[in-house]
Amino acid sequence: MRIAVTVFLTDETITPVRLARELEQRGFAGLYLPEHTHIPVERTSPYPAGGELPREYGRTFDPFVALAQAAAVTERLGLATGITLVAQHDPIALAKQIATLDHLSGGRFTLGVGFGWNVEEAADHGVRWRTRRELVRDRMGLMQALWSLEPTGFEGEFGSVRASVAYPKPVRRPRGPVAGPRTLVGGAAGPGLFAHIAGYADGWLPIGGRGLSESLPVLRSVWADAGRDPAALQVVPYAVHPTPGKLAHYAELGIEEVVVQLPPAGEPKVLRALDGYGSFL
Repeated sequence: MRIAVTVFLTDETITPVRLARELEQRGFAGLYLPEHTHIPVERTSPYPAGGELPREYGRTFDPFVALAQAAAVTERLGLATGITLVAQHDPIALAKQIATLDHLSGGRFTLGVGFGWNVEEAADHGVRWRTRRELVRDRMGLMQALWSLEPTGFEGEFGSVRASVAYPKPVRRPRGPVAGPRTLVGGAAGPGLFAHIAGYADGWLPIGGRGLSESLPVLRSVWADAGRDPAALQVVPYAVHPTPGKLAHYAELGIEEVVVQLPPAGEPKVLRALDGYGSFL
């Protein structure tokens, strides 16, 4: 089983370069970074984990800039967003960012897609909350058109792009002429989420990994009904606090990669956490 990590990297934590070098040297599979552009002070959206919103949410680095630094000092380490708030981006510019990072890293990038929880943050980007999931689906279709090997246009409900010359292309070719990075969709189990996964992604990024015994058969059924290859579905439990029993359970379910949580801290504390996770590698 591959063990990757996720962490809120900020101006107060270990640097992306230092962490990436340590991860590759120690044999970890990848680095997943979250995204928040800003946190409005006047916020009514409850923090999903309960309680006060942790300090690091308002100080998070741009994940693409931080991952570019990580890519430049490593050769094998996977690079991923956990997750990208696709609705909050211009999709043409985001497609270029993703393709560039994937190309320059030799195809090491994984796009984690999320719909968000902070209504006020999304509203500042002009996102209508009720339609954000449909907006994300639309923008994924637009980006995949730009990643196609031949100039391909896209006309959607929320945006369009003319058939265009758009290079570089992502390294992978998951669906014939459509290039694209490995794409995992985050969120809670349910028919809506599973339809998104089967429609445009390679798998699921479930936070914490609870309830997988019940939800995985449902996802696999939706995936198969969409005509997708059963062997191609990837499920990657995210922000996990690992134990030997938990990892053994995931292995029994056929899971091949797990993302464990690191503290948003300075170098000494993060390296101690990596020492503790070393036994799982």
